[in-house]
Amino acid sequence: MKSIFDSTTRAGLIERINTLNENSTSSWGKMNIYQMLKHCTVYEEMMLGKNRYKRAFIGRLFGKMALKEFTQDESLIKRNVPTLPELKVKAAHGDVTAERTKWVALLEEYPNTACTDIEHSFFGKLTKEQVGILVYKHTDHHLRQFNS
Repeated sequence: MKSIFDSTTRAGLIERINTLNENSTSSWGKMNIYQMLKHCTVYEEMMLGKNRYKRAFIGRLFGKMALKEFTQDESLIKRNVPTLPELKVKAAHGDVTAERTKWVALLEEYPNTACTDIEHSFFGKLTKEQVGILVYKHTDHHLRQFNS
């Protein structure tokens, strides 16, 4: 399965990210390009263990079952999957280039991180393998959303 920890996979994602610009528009969903980029940087900070959020009650009920579904095969994340409240971006405008650069820098941190104490606010505690798969799928999902 594809993982952010694979250097070729990561390089391919970064190449796609670098095609995004202020004029990029989404094929689905409510986020504009800035909101998507900011959402992804906040997500990476959570997955790298830089930010922690309280576990969602619904995640305590269904998180492990959903995690298994998300990581069992190469299937894509479906369109319009709800965003966790702590990962929603309210600001409508910002510096697209700066957020894109920050996202790439965060993705480049994965090879140097242990990812041993990561807790997703919906899925719960994650193994390094699960982090790798989820980060790849989340990144690919949003790049497909913006036709990249």
